[in-house]
Amino acid sequence: MNRYPLWKYLVIVVALLIGGLYSLPNFYGEAPAVQVSSAKPTIKVDLATQSRVEKILAEANINSTGIFFESAGNVGSIKIRFNNTDIQLRARDLIQQKLNVDQNDPNYTVALNLLSNTPGWLNAINALPMPLGLDLRGGVYFLLQVDMKGAVQKKITSLATDIRSQLRDKNIRHQGIDRNPESLSINFGSNDEAESARILLNTSQPDLVWLVKTSGGAVKLFGEFKPKALQEVQDSAVKQNIITLNKRVNELAVKEPVIQQQGAERIVVQLPGVQDTARAKDIIGRTATLESRLADPIVSSIGLGETPPPGMDTFRFGENRLGVFKKSVIFSGDRITDASAGFDQNQRPAVNISLDAAGGRVMQEVTRENIGKPMGMILFEKGKGEVLTIATIQSEFGSKFQITGQPTTESANDLALLLRAGSLAAPMEIIEERTIGPSLGAENIEKGFKSLLIGFAAIAIFMMAYYLLFGTFSVVALAVNLLLLISVLSMLQATLTLPGIAAMALALGMAIDSNVLINERIREELRNGSSPQTAIAVGFDKAWATILDSNVTTLIAGLALLAFGSGPIKGFAVVHCLGILTSMFSAVFFSRGLVNLWYGRNKKVQKLAIGQVWRAQEK
Repeated sequence: MNRYPLWKYLVIVVALLIGGLYSLPNFYGEAPAVQVSSAKPTIKVDLATQSRVEKILAEANINSTGIFFESAGNVGSIKIRFNNTDIQLRARDLIQQKLNVDQNDPNYTVALNLLSNTPGWLNAINALPMPLGLDLRGGVYFLLQVDMKGAVQKKITSLATDIRSQLRDKNIRHQGIDRNPESLSINFGSNDEAESARILLNTSQPDLVWLVKTSGGAVKLFGEFKPKALQEVQDSAVKQNIITLNKRVNELAVKEPVIQQQGAERIVVQLPGVQDTARAKDIIGRTATLESRLADPIVSSIGLGETPPPGMDTFRFGENRLGVFKKSVIFSGDRITDASAGFDQNQRPAVNISLDAAGGRVMQEVTRENIGKPMGMILFEKGKGEVLTIATIQSEFGSKFQITGQPTTESANDLALLLRAGSLAAPMEIIEERTIGPSLGAENIEKGFKSLLIGFAAIAIFMMAYYLLFGTFSVVALAVNLLLLISVLSMLQATLTLPGIAAMALALGMAIDSNVLINERIREELRNGSSPQTAIAVGFDKAWATILDSNVTTLIAGLALLAFGSGPIKGFAVVHCLGILTSMFSAVFFSRGLVNLWYGRNKKVQKLAIGQVWRAQEK
């Protein structure tokens, strides 16, 4: 009656093996490490960089416990693990000095970090420790203020370019466009021209209210944002900045960053594991603005010490040269809708770019008038321009075109990645920053898991004292539930936070509740005069329906938190939902397997060690 078939025991054994294997990396801890990443879009961190770092450490007789190259998309980073923080600091200073010739304008960012001590054979099967949140691992927190006036001004600048092109297409003459903080004004020579422009722009630019005003003989057409359109511009700026920040931070391989909106004008950025604020600011500072400009048709690039032509801007182009460009901007990164790597007609690496309609119109006009002249892409970071590429305009093109001249397919992929990342829709400034040290994070971990173990011990003592052997079965099932929960979180690489530890404690309580229902059902059957074997079978079967109902309703609440929550609430919900699923396996399937293994071998069981205090009287 109470016997499992062989396949069920095999399922239990496999689950325990997988659970033990994938929970194991969480017990190895972390070691001090140094991370090397690129500080500029034109500088790559690759295996050749790793060889340079290894040589630097070998020449200084600095021993590491492991050096690892990681690649996230097309962005690489090198992590070197050490035995203690003293060696870590020595290595950081040495690598920083040797890799960066100019310390004021570094090519590489060398930062302190933490790296798991998990052995290589576990890494090989993708058995990794759970990522820890900011409150457990330490790291940095930033609160960024989005400049809404800057967002509106950038939108007005974009509209002015579009309007100038539209008026030219319709042969409507004007005497200049003035840009104001939240409006535009267009100067005309007559009322008829102003009225014609108003009719055109009412249709093509419906987000603005257009009015013709005459003052002292001057005729002006004023365009002012509608309140709803102005709000949409500001909301869009915050959302675009969040998307851009996500792309930039993710490309730099920061583990489990949190980037989310707070209020109408602010963005929260949390970077777990980053130990120094300077490193975090560098990551945030890598949010860039892209521009396309025409290069000087005679000398498109010069050496570092050479004098540029008058009236031209110069930006760094590679290691030892400067690109020479005109001051007018053709289009900026917010006009790019897509960018992908490909090949030109001669099977050479190229980048395919798509612009929006307004950007396509401007590009068509510029290329029509500048065939055979050079055009470049410039990425602006922290006020400094870095030339990504300079290519010759071969023919007139509009919203879709190719950038050629990339030396390798990999460099074409890198450029496409940078172009897709886009530009900030509005400037931002850091208004609050906090650093949570690794020692405070370690203290939070210690206190959190200490409370978890105390709770587990208290439950174990009560269950074994009250239900005897069946209580022991319940405690073993509870330990298996905790093991499976940790392993599933590790396999999913779900970030563990303090609320997550609280959810673990709640999962233990819910799991043991299922065993209490089962044990009480078995007791009830014994009181009603059922035989021990029948009491076990009926007790598990009748309790299952109640356990399923209670867990499903709780799971629904957890899924609602997961769907609509954010930050700590979402972290709690993830652990809570997974804990419900693992508890149903351990409290019912696994615990019955233990009971069957112990009692199922003997058909004539006289008594169950379940803490029964009285028997049904015989009639």
